[in-house]
Amino acid sequence: MPLLTSPSARRSAALPILVLGLLSLLAPLVPAQPAAPAAPEVLVVAVKSAIHPVSAELIDDAIHEADRAGAAAVVIELDTAGGLMTSTRDITTSILGARTPVVVYVAPSGARAASAGFYILMSADVAAMAPGTNTGAAHPVGGGGEDIPGILGKKVEQDSAANIRSLALRNGRDLKLAEAAVVESRSFSAQEALDGKLVDLVAPDLPALVKALDGRAVKRGGTTVTLHTAGAAVRRFEISPLRSFLGVLADPNITYLLLGLGSLGLFFELMHPGAILPGVVGAICLILSFYGLSVLPVSYAGLALLLLAMIFFILEIKLTSYGGLTVAGVICLVLGSLMLFKTSEPALRVSVELIAMLAVFTLLVVGFLLWMALRAKRLPVRTGAEGLIQEVGVARSGLAPRGKVFVHGELWDAVAMEPVAAGEEVDVVAVKQLLLTVRPHRQRSI
Repeated sequence: MPLLTSPSARRSAALPILVLGLLSLLAPLVPAQPAAPAAPEVLVVAVKSAIHPVSAELIDDAIHEADRAGAAAVVIELDTAGGLMTSTRDITTSILGARTPVVVYVAPSGARAASAGFYILMSADVAAMAPGTNTGAAHPVGGGGEDIPGILGKKVEQDSAANIRSLALRNGRDLKLAEAAVVESRSFSAQEALDGKLVDLVAPDLPALVKALDGRAVKRGGTTVTLHTAGAAVRRFEISPLRSFLGVLADPNITYLLLGLGSLGLFFELMHPGAILPGVVGAICLILSFYGLSVLPVSYAGLALLLLAMIFFILEIKLTSYGGLTVAGVICLVLGSLMLFKTSEPALRVSVELIAMLAVFTLLVVGFLLWMALRAKRLPVRTGAEGLIQEVGVARSGLAPRGKVFVHGELWDAVAMEPVAAGEEVDVVAVKQLLLTVRPHRQRSI
């Protein structure tokens, strides 16, 4: 390849290099084109159950996901009859501490945000309801649904009233009506709540809600945030299969049913050792029920009564009480079932119909096992020395009175109550120290 030795040739070769160098130096000074803004996103999480630790964890996870994804808003679709105040406070704390604006939407039509749900609705940055829904009835009551008497009742009521006033004041809602829902157990339809300034808007469905949220200003601490939801993509918060399964286990009716079936399975296995399947299924059901018992407000007196009922059923099989222990067991079962969960919320109590069904089913199972046990006791013994009594044998020698008889394929020493000739049939009357007492065979009447 020929070398460039002339000055003009060298200048021509260096010119492109100088141009490229200048462009690389000037590139950072050229303003970059702004990237297209990402489309806003609205995260939606549905809570259609009682308020308990599982639903509180679900809402908290959804809020954290919305904060991480930078969502325009997070919508909690709420339909609940109430729940635990401890879990309710966990939820309101998560809502108040969220970076993302939180919208609580009571939907669909026919849904409600009663009792604990009213507190959650009042804690939202934007409170919304669908037509045909209701909210309120948030007065605190005792574990059995009764009024809390005396000074304790007054303290609980005032604490709840102060809580709802603080939530309503933070979001600019009517303090008197909010307090009336707690102190007077008032309930409001969607339109009444809107007219009374308890909620911010009424929307027939989720798309209408997202559209109505656009441009709405909400206060987050000391700042005001304007919602931009026009054209926002609505994304449902994906609930993991495990979380969904745990939510089912936290249902008091499911917990109670698993507890009953598990107890019956183990009871059957104890009565008939070696069946295997009832014991395995019973143990699995019991372990699953323990999760529900761990997150629900359980009364230990109720659990003790259920355990006592199981003891009575087992003793009925072992002892002869002529049904007395079975009746006592059924009474303990019903009382323990009614007392099992110490809460006034209907959504967190066992259905009376389910209690009646399980009590009748348990009574039938125990009655069947009792009948089988009595039937087995009445059957003649078929094994051992006692199994020879009333068996028919053949005299191998003359019995006058001692001799040999052949019974059950074996040759036995025997003494006859009456003389017996060799070859005659005999009936075994008694067995004592390997000596049979026999008599001439007599045909039994049918």
